[in-house]
Amino acid sequence: MKKPLFITFEGPEGAGKTSVLQALIEELKPILGDDLVTTREPGGNPISEAIRDILQPTEDNGMDGRTEALLYTAARRQHLVEVILPALEKNKVVISDRYVDSSLAYQGGGRGLGVENIWQINQFAIDGLLPDLTIYLDVPSELGLARVKANRQSKIDRLDKEALSFHQTVRQTYLKLQREFSDRIKIIDATQSLEKVIDDTHALIFNALDIPKE
Repeated sequence: MKKPLFITFEGPEGAGKTSVLQALIEELKPILGDDLVTTREPGGNPISEAIRDILQPTEDNGMDGRTEALLYTAARRQHLVEVILPALEKNKVVISDRYVDSSLAYQGGGRGLGVENIWQINQFAIDGLLPDLTIYLDVPSELGLARVKANRQSKIDRLDKEALSFHQTVRQTYLKLQREFSDRIKIIDATQSLEKVIDDTHALIFNALDIPKE
C-alpha cells in the first residue's frame, strides 16, 4: 500500500459525505487498523472544535465573511499540526471530512471573497500540504438542500440556511476547482443511489491504497 496517504472528502450541503464516509471507514478499519486516522474540519482537536462552535451555530451570529475565512484557516492550521502531520509522519492513512477546498468554495466562492484571496491565506496555514486524493461528491444545490431539510432538521446550521444562490455559487466553485485540479480532485455523481456512490468511492480509495477490490 502507498503510505502515508492523505485523502479528503468534499461536497456541497446534502451530498451525503457523512453516510459515504461511515460506510468506507467500516470497510477500511479492519484492513488498516491503527494505521487509519479519520478526522474532520473544522475540528479534530480541542482548539479547532472550539472554533467550530463559533463558526457553526444554528442561527446567524453576524460574523463578517473575512472573519469567518480567517477562523476556518486558523482551525485548519491547528488541525494540521496536531492531527494530520503527526499521523502522516507515522506513515498512517489520513481521511479528513473537508480541508482547504472547502474554504476555496464556501468563502472564496460563496462569500465572494475570491478564490485566490482565500488560497493565499490558506497557503500560510497549510504550508504547501495538499491531499494526495480529494473525493468530491457532487449534487445540484436544490437536491442537496432538500436532503438537508428532510434528513437532518436537528443539525441545520447557519450555512445550511444561506440563500440558494450562495449554495449554487459554492457548487460552481467546486466544479471549477475539480476541472483545474482533476489529477487530484475526483468527482462522483452523488445523485446516484447511496450504494452506487459508496461503490464508486470505494473504487477510488482502494485504488489509491493499492488494495485489490474483491
